[in-house]
Amino acid sequence: MMPSRADAYQLLTEHTKNPNLIKHGLCVEAAMRHYARHFGGDEELWAVTGLIHDFDYEEHPSLEEHPFAGVEILRGLDYPDEVIDAVLGHADHTGVPRPSQMAKALYAVDELTGFIVAVALIRPSKNILEVPRRSVTKKFKDKAFCRAVDRDHLNAAAAEIEMPMDEHVDHVLAALQGIAEELGLAGE
Repeated sequence: MMPSRADAYQLLTEHTKNPNLIKHGLCVEAAMRHYARHFGGDEELWAVTGLIHDFDYEEHPSLEEHPFAGVEILRGLDYPDEVIDAVLGHADHTGVPRPSQMAKALYAVDELTGFIVAVALIRPSKNILEVPRRSVTKKFKDKAFCRAVDRDHLNAAAAEIEMPMDEHVDHVLAALQGIAEELGLAGE
């Protein structure tokens, strides 16, 4: 049986206290919900997967532990195998393949959501509703901006869902703009 969104949110907030990590979960949830509609997936399944994909990160931030510790908790809570496989596959270091479209979408949106939020945060208005794609792609080319974000990874992730990067940015940006208020990015 699929856990509800409320169950998933409770799991996230039980293990994550950092508000920015909670917002990251909300961002990935929104992007996954958007892509479920785009690809014809189960919207609730995809959204819950996005929401909880990093729920264990604050408690288990090392590569040896994340997301493995979280997956054990998910198994104990009888989360579906498709969710567990996607959570394992969202991190390259696990070596777990991404056979489903949901797993590929999770991999594709995870880093990009943070990058887009960073673009919004450097705007004087801090308003994601005012962020056009060209601002994201311009910052994408600026290697000094968010230098920890591997651009090759972002490109490979977009290729996995068979989508040009510009179109991928449009989709994820639209998803995040849809929750601007919840993210505190609707402007001053």
